[in-house]
Amino acid sequence: MSANHSSLAHHFADHEQQHEVAVLGMWVFLATELMVFGALFAGYAVYRAQYPAEFAAGSRALNIWFGGINTVVLLSSSLTMALGVHGAQVGRRNVAVMCLALTALLGTAFLVIKGFEYHGDYVEHLVPGLSFSDQDWLGREPHVHPEKVKLFLFFYYTMTGLHGVHLLIGIVFMTVLTILAWRGRFTPQYYGPIEVGGLYWHFVDVVWLFLLPLLYLIGPR
Repeated sequence: MSANHSSLAHHFADHEQQHEVAVLGMWVFLATELMVFGALFAGYAVYRAQYPAEFAAGSRALNIWFGGINTVVLLSSSLTMALGVHGAQVGRRNVAVMCLALTALLGTAFLVIKGFEYHGDYVEHLVPGLSFSDQDWLGREPHVHPEKVKLFLFFYYTMTGLHGVHLLIGIVFMTVLTILAWRGRFTPQYYGPIEVGGLYWHFVDVVWLFLLPLLYLIGPR
């Protein structure tokens, strides 16, 4: 049996139908993920409206350079992801393999940079429950309430942590797709898994583009 036929599940009439169903399924899944992040965004908006000074103070304490560098890294990964999908569509296996591998590597770089940022936050006493001093905040920002700054930091770690988990899943996905592409699993007729992976990856990148201004850019520096 040819690779072209073996990639077609028995309950689909052709590859086009299989492809459309896979893409639709991913869009439905992303809609559920949007509700999860949407709930966090809504909670963040409510508390930010109530405690604007504390949220701005917490934002100023974050390292904007790490956030900016990671934004460039993720935008670059979106480019390599798009090129990987195109490579699979036109049957350029080497391009698809290289771009998918680069996407996974850039995602890994993001997590490594985020790890250094979290370590810096710990050193700067920005981790409630582990490394946080109310007295330091009263000396640094005498007009803000440390407990409300902790609330901002709770949103910061929850939102970036959840984003990081999604990115880690994406990295595993990209790694599997890279191996399958290297083995010649995909053809111009069958590249649905790569396109579906691309939709997921772009979703994770878009979420970060919302997190950057909400967490790093709300307080004048």
